Amino acid sequence: MRALEILEHPDDEARLIARAADGDPSARDALASRWTPRIYRFAWRLLGHDQDAQEVAQDVMVRILGSLDRYDPSRKFSTWVYAIARNACIDEQRRRIRRPSAPLVGERPDPAPSPVMRVFEARRADRVREALDALPAKYREVLVLYHFEHLKYVEIAEALDLPLGTVMNRIFRARRRMRDLLGEEDAP
Repeated sequence: MRALEILEHPDDEARLIARAADGDPSARDALASRWTPRIYRFAWRLLGHDQDAQEVAQDVMVRILGSLDRYDPSRKFSTWVYAIARNACIDEQRRRIRRPSAPLVGERPDPAPSPVMRVFEARRADRVREALDALPAKYREVLVLYHFEHLKYVEIAEALDLPLGTVMNRIFRARRRMRDLLGEEDAP
């Protein structure tokens, strides 16, 4: 059922989650279709590597679908998903430390329409990626969740299990460091 992919109301998602938890294959497919790209983008932004992000997204989706019975519907589903994805990215970063790997290359999943714009956007993206990579993980993850995944401060605090003031402070400090690294024109 493709109609399940277009959720217009939060209750629609809650019903979809409940159906998926009950084992409805079309609801599980709809959740996977909706959330796998979001998880991939989040993982790619934290890890900076396409293949690792794909593996993390797939692993996280399997974890989510396998543990829907443990999801607390009184909390936002997105917060739960991003918390699982964050933990998976941390695990992947730990695995990288233990295994030798080729240098990471900043791949861009969404190319710009024209060659000139592609070059411009690639250079800008590389600068932003390098600046993000230069930030400590605690600053990088709050910026990614806020600016790229569009979570609210409260949702970030819940996903990272941090006080709201800490999240606000980290975003402020991370933006300031990004401005220092990039200059005003490219900073978030």
